Amino acid sequence: MTAHGVLSVGLTGGIGAGKSTVTRMLEARGAVVIDADLLAREVLAPGTPGLDEVFATFGEAVRAGDGSLDRAALARVVFGDEDARQRLNAIVHPRVRSAAAEREATLGPGAVVVHDIPLLVENDLAADHHLVIVVGAPQRVRLERLGARGMPAEDARARMAAQADDTERRRVADVWIDNGGAQDETERQVAELWVHRIDTYAHNLQMAALAERPVGATPVPDPGGPRSWAAQAAVLGERIRRAGGPHILTVEHIGSTAVPALEAKDVLDLQVGVADLATAHALAGRLTDAGFPPVPGEWSDRPEAGADDEASAWTKLLHANADPGRHVNAHVRVADGPGWRYALLFRDWLRAVPSEREEYARLKRSLAARTATTGAYAEAKEPWFDRAWPRMQAWAQATGWHPPTR
Repeated sequence: MTAHGVLSVGLTGGIGAGKSTVTRMLEARGAVVIDADLLAREVLAPGTPGLDEVFATFGEAVRAGDGSLDRAALARVVFGDEDARQRLNAIVHPRVRSAAAEREATLGPGAVVVHDIPLLVENDLAADHHLVIVVGAPQRVRLERLGARGMPAEDARARMAAQADDTERRRVADVWIDNGGAQDETERQVAELWVHRIDTYAHNLQMAALAERPVGATPVPDPGGPRSWAAQAAVLGERIRRAGGPHILTVEHIGSTAVPALEAKDVLDLQVGVADLATAHALAGRLTDAGFPPVPGEWSDRPEAGADDEASAWTKLLHANADPGRHVNAHVRVADGPGWRYALLFRDWLRAVPSEREEYARLKRSLAARTATTGAYAEAKEPWFDRAWPRMQAWAQATGWHPPTR
């Protein structure tokens, strides 16, 4: 993800959206900016191994008269040729990542590093960062800005069409900065983001601390669209996968937010499957560095009714969010163990049986109205889970349910 205790922010946006404006505002507040385009130029500078590999791959047609890279010629080669683009990326991206990592290594815990990456979405780099900021602006505004820089409208539209669209960007955006209006309004958004999210997140990451959560437990509807709970869970799950590497066997969206049409607290539950509890403990540091520190205590989800397994078989580790802007529970369980299966069965049972889903929704609304804290709310639900457990098992047997294939 990044150096220990350093908050990594990926910043992107379409051409003409005004990324540089937002980058300067973040830099003025203390962020260290690493520009991917500048690094890409450095790793392909004359005399570098990167440039030698480009010449060996694409030939003399991309060599300028002075021996440097003819960037216009290279652009003509790779534009519209996916295979050529991938070969170029295989040369450039590892070197850019290595150069960025070297710069990050000089930063101390608590620092904020902003990676300015124009093609962050296109190159699937969102999960490499703790936060992704997308700078957006209406196409009309972007065309006007590019025109003022001397770019013909036809060329500008072609460049826009070759990039990800706003729906794809919103899917990975933890934060969307609207830069289509006055600069004062953009400044207001950045100031609010820094104070209420970035600065706090950086502090929590440095201290391996959990973010505060609201006291209440009022259920809310799924936001839907590209920022639906499912879409957000997919992005967060991929961050966890990359942090844990091959030690993580499964990551699944579970709990109420994983059940369509069910109102829920705005807290995403993710289940992380590992080979054993020793692996879960060994991964704790990696998950902490990725923004998910451990929640102190001993954790188990064993139902009181009908569970024949030993209580120890249901033991898990619980991690949660250091990010104050996105509440997450990451349940680290032994893959194929009883707790792991229970969480998936509960989700799939509610998805499949409307009457049970509606009963659970009524219970949630009722308890949220008469409990003062999330802890009291969770405790009040336990008797219902005990009663539901035999019904879940009967449904699984009748339908031949089995967990998703790993």
